[in-house]
This record gives sequence, structure tokens and C-alpha cells, in this order.
Amino acid sequence: MTVSVDKLIRMAEQIGANVSISTDPDIVAERLADHLRRFWDPRMREELCRAADQGVVLSPAVTAAVAMLKSSK
Repeated sequence: MTVSVDKLIRMAEQIGANVSISTDPDIVAERLADHLRRFWDPRMREELCRAADQGVVLSPAVTAAVAMLKSSK
């Protein structure tokens, strides 16, 4: 499975927008991280985390979700 980093970021941002029914950023990040854990292939999650480590600009929700993914390894 090969998905470009740009597409992964776009997908993560779209998912973040869709789970943003709460104004609490911690809840949004947790819902986003949960979605990524349940529905994304591990390689996709790893690539998103790698992009974040390389300084790619992400929304606060995606940044927080990536931190949650990393801490749950």
C-alpha cells in the first residue's frame, strides 16, 4: 500500500474536521486518534507520525492525535 504523505495529511485533516463536533480539543484529538487506530493501516499511521516528526505543519487536532498515537506504541 503506497499512499503519498500529502494524501495522508489531507485525509487526517478531513477526519479531524469530521470528528470536531466537540469544542474540547482533547476530545477531538482522542476521537481522531481512535479513528486512525481503528481504520488506518499501521504503515499509514507510521508515515503520518514520521511526517509530523519531520516538521510538516498539521492542525492542532492532528498534531495532538499523532502525539497520542506515538504514546500508545
